[in-house]
Amino acid sequence: MAKAKKTKTDDYRSLDDEALVSKIGDEEARLKKLHFSHSVNPIENPLSIRQLRRTIARMKTEQRKRELGI
Repeated sequence: MAKAKKTKTDDYRSLDDEALVSKIGDEEARLKKLHFSHSVNPIENPLSIRQLRRTIARMKTEQRKRELGI
C-alpha cells in the first residue's frame, strides 16, 4: 500500500483560525524585511522571496477556504 504523501498545505490545515492569522502576519512581516534587506544588500538566495510569497498565498488560500466553508 502506498503511503499518503504530505502536501505543503497540510501544516496550515492543522492550525486553528487565530494561529493561521498570526502566522500570516508573521510571514508578511518577514517578507517585508526580506524585501528591504534585498534592496539594501543583495541576499544570498533571491528565490527565497518567491518561496515565502507562495507560502503566504497558500496560507491565505486556506484562510479563504475556511471563510467560504469549503
